[in-house]
Amino acid sequence: MAAINTLLIANRGEIARRIIRTARELGLTTVAVYSDIDADAPHVREADRAVRLGPAPARDSYLDIDKVIRAARDSGADAIHPGYGFLSENTTFADACADAGLIFVGPGAEAIRLMGDKAAARQHMAQSGVPVLPGFDREGADDATLIAEAQKVGFPLLIKAVAGGGGKGMRAVDNAAGFEEALAAARREARNAFGDDRVLLERYLPTARHVEVQVFADNHGNAVHLFERDCSVQRRHQKIIEEAPAPGLTEAQRRDVGDAAVRAARAIDYRGAGTVEFLFSPEGEFFFMEMNTRLQVEHPVTELITGEDLVAWQLAVAEGRPLPKSQEQIQRHGAAMEVRLYAENPYQQFLPSAGRLEQLRWPEQVRVDSGFEAGDRVSDHYDPMIAKLISHGGDRDQARRRLVAALDDLAISGVHHNAAFLHRVLSSPVFADAELDTRLLEKHSDLMTPAPADSDLVAVAAAGAVAQRPATGNDPWGALPGWRPLGQKRTLIPLRVGEQAHTVVLDNDQARVDGGEPAPFHLRRRGTAFELHWGERRLAGHLIEPRDGDARHTAVFVHGQDYPVEIHPARESDRAGGQDGFIAPMSGTIVACHVAAGATVAAGDAVITLEAMKMEHTLRAGAAGTVERFHVADGDSVAEGTLLVDFNSLDSETEAQ
Repeated sequence: MAAINTLLIANRGEIARRIIRTARELGLTTVAVYSDIDADAPHVREADRAVRLGPAPARDSYLDIDKVIRAARDSGADAIHPGYGFLSENTTFADACADAGLIFVGPGAEAIRLMGDKAAARQHMAQSGVPVLPGFDREGADDATLIAEAQKVGFPLLIKAVAGGGGKGMRAVDNAAGFEEALAAARREARNAFGDDRVLLERYLPTARHVEVQVFADNHGNAVHLFERDCSVQRRHQKIIEEAPAPGLTEAQRRDVGDAAVRAARAIDYRGAGTVEFLFSPEGEFFFMEMNTRLQVEHPVTELITGEDLVAWQLAVAEGRPLPKSQEQIQRHGAAMEVRLYAENPYQQFLPSAGRLEQLRWPEQVRVDSGFEAGDRVSDHYDPMIAKLISHGGDRDQARRRLVAALDDLAISGVHHNAAFLHRVLSSPVFADAELDTRLLEKHSDLMTPAPADSDLVAVAAAGAVAQRPATGNDPWGALPGWRPLGQKRTLIPLRVGEQAHTVVLDNDQARVDGGEPAPFHLRRRGTAFELHWGERRLAGHLIEPRDGDARHTAVFVHGQDYPVEIHPARESDRAGGQDGFIAPMSGTIVACHVAAGATVAAGDAVITLEAMKMEHTLRAGAAGTVERFHVADGDSVAEGTLLVDFNSLDSETEAQ
């Protein structure tokens, strides 16, 4: 057996911190790597040593195999843990570790190579008796062949990047008319993300569930599963809510899918942690989808229902030791649920967001795996996930309720984020009743509509907090939050909640908004937490003062959503207006201009596509009109808010969607 004493983590963010935590518990020395933009990141501060890799772009830092291997050698590391993403499923990297005499904490390169090729994986699983969906996966097929074969596979179908994962290079196609455009987009996205534009076709099950099984194998012939997870709630084929065990399965189904996953691992002589992913049809049939040859983002839900540390298992197997437990010894306890907190705007097609995390307060009642702390910046160079919140309960509903309460207790601002959206989904009857499938968000469009808190209630809570501020400075007028007539406990506070202006009057124990009827008012605070009672209405959340001490601004957090509040707001004439044209909804790179300047387009036509975080986002005309001028060209990098295209709609109303 080869002992590991010093472990280099070839990753960043929350997964790097997660691995460091277990390594430290095992008494290992840890080495972090970082790009220039991550020089002061939490994972760098927490490791025993840290090595710079290079500039911010991943290709110049975290994806540079030579630099990572050199960092391991220079730091005296015995082993490298790749985490997930980046080089975790890169066969060249696994081989390079072996050539350098380093232990790669993962499977052998051949298993990665076989499962990384989605077409070869399908073929191998079919030969091993694992059920697969009907499809077409012949190597090297050109577009003409794929167009012809699509008719044979039938619609709806899924175009999948052969070298892909994480939803990149994947397109669902409902009919033949949309196939060619989807094929071109999938190939382009796959080429940008993986350097490989090969794709396969697979029958699409529109109401399927996504169920995956955590497997482990060692070098001693042992292979086990640690039960299944349901990952059906997704956006753009990427998971956002995961849970274990998968609700609604019979014990026979759990046994069968677990056995199939172990059979898949044995078929490729697997070693270490892996996840075999299946689609479950409404009739209860399951089909192999892919195998991820690494630790999964959602591994904490398995840890919470089994009590096992999966990173510790990985390190044990990498050292050549047998699995810590047999199949019979692995027990399941209760239920666990995880949400992925992303820097993105769920109400604008989940467009990613970058910026400084002005406020960040984590809930205490759940496990939080995060790569960020207050004041850190979310970069547009990497995946926009901020953290994972994971709950455990005696049953599914208890785990769900605890996760809802955790989102109520969260406070975050500075970037767009999906906390309120997650709260809305978790609280919905359809999710509570476990009516799950991969198109849940499409079928329940109401979940995609914001459910904002009552603006009047938010205004009263903010005004109450302002009124409770202690006087500061030598100017008595500057210390007053509003106007108080002599001898009366009356405070008048003009403020703005988002874009909505209010005037709140607090008069003794009464409050009224915008000249409405007064009602009894009581605001109780404990730290940042508050509970407001105003007449028969109630609101609970957090009140966070600005980090820069600007007394005119505060933020109210309710159900995971932050509501910026401006006290004594600026006049409307001081506020910036908009421009006609297509505006960059996020920072990214222009990858395609679909029409020429001067062209006339119809509503819905694609005009320009930009890529951010390896995902493409196409802006389409909201109305018929003329593309007057492009301000950018293919390959240009643009910041959020950049004017990309001058557009003149026929009805003089320009709207990019």
